[in-house]
Amino acid sequence: MKVSKLPDPFKSAREDKGYGEMDDQNDPVTMLLRLKDVRKSAHKYQTFTSEAKPGRIVVPSEVAIRDVRQIPFEVDPPMHRDYRTLVEDWFRRPNAPDYQAKLSVLVEEVVALALSADKIEVINEFSLRLQSRALTLLLNVPLEISKTWIDWGTHVFRSEGEALDGNKAAILYDYIDKEIDKAIANPGEDMYSVLLASEINGRKLTKEEVKGVMILTFAGGRDTVINALTNTIAYFSDHPESLIRLRREPEIIDKTVEELIRYFSPLTHMGRVVTEDTVVCEHAVKADTRVSLCWASANRDAAVFERPNEVILDRKMNPHVGFGFSHHNCLGATHARQILKTLIRTLTEKVSSIEILESEDNIEELGHFKRKVGFHKLVAVFS
Repeated sequence: MKVSKLPDPFKSAREDKGYGEMDDQNDPVTMLLRLKDVRKSAHKYQTFTSEAKPGRIVVPSEVAIRDVRQIPFEVDPPMHRDYRTLVEDWFRRPNAPDYQAKLSVLVEEVVALALSADKIEVINEFSLRLQSRALTLLLNVPLEISKTWIDWGTHVFRSEGEALDGNKAAILYDYIDKEIDKAIANPGEDMYSVLLASEINGRKLTKEEVKGVMILTFAGGRDTVINALTNTIAYFSDHPESLIRLRREPEIIDKTVEELIRYFSPLTHMGRVVTEDTVVCEHAVKADTRVSLCWASANRDAAVFERPNEVILDRKMNPHVGFGFSHHNCLGATHARQILKTLIRTLTEKVSSIEILESEDNIEELGHFKRKVGFHKLVAVFS
């Protein structure tokens, strides 16, 4: 089997009944598996709320390691729209030509490093490095700060062998507190300072609200972007003909980015808390229980996607939910898309082939479902 192949563990359950079940720290989750149910439920925030106890909608739950509400991620309309409007222009900056030019330099440097090495461990030496360095552009802070973030590893809430690590999470929280205090003392043009100077409904954001936005920014786009980058490298290793095609047809790179996000679905699912007794997929769910919107399953739904288990670089109809759906569509999607688009363009210009020397799959255990989400280890040679 090709190293980049990600099987679909949800197929039988999705087609037979439309849902699955798993236990998460004694807080059971009903997993919605069909695209139509995922989209419908994502839109019905009155019944499926994000505004639960901080950390509860995440799977695995983060209730035990944080009490700060991530904003606007854990807020429902209408307040969600107010928060999102406040930060949306900032997160759209990756569409600007000057931002893209700076990002291109960062991507080219990381690719050049890979080309100059005898071999490279893709996750830590390539994907983590690129994700962290690109984040300095999003936050508008000096590039050298990325060295600190790289030292944290691929996930800010987890350590090897542990689903959640409160001590590691505290490192992020303490770091953000210090950076906010610095911005209060010496305001600049970084994201912390911009948030502190912002107003919502006629008042300044509180320090807690700024912290909530920053935790989301650091945590929400870390391992997901790293998974997307690493899986993309693995894919082009297995499919060198795709690099050749994209070199000849750069006009399809945007479609390719969307297709890779659909196929790899870097975030498997996201939870909601049920506000009233209801029914999903002819299955009763009780108030104050959890459902999850399983993006990864929805993106392989054969009722919607033709040949769903294949990567079709120029897929025409692609209503994927790899970046979420409805009002909670991923705030960092523009940034993530631009990183992938720039990486693919740079690979077509600089790289002829990628050979995988070693790989170790990263398997998520979701009840009886076992899903490959990426890799724990991927060693490659870039030529």
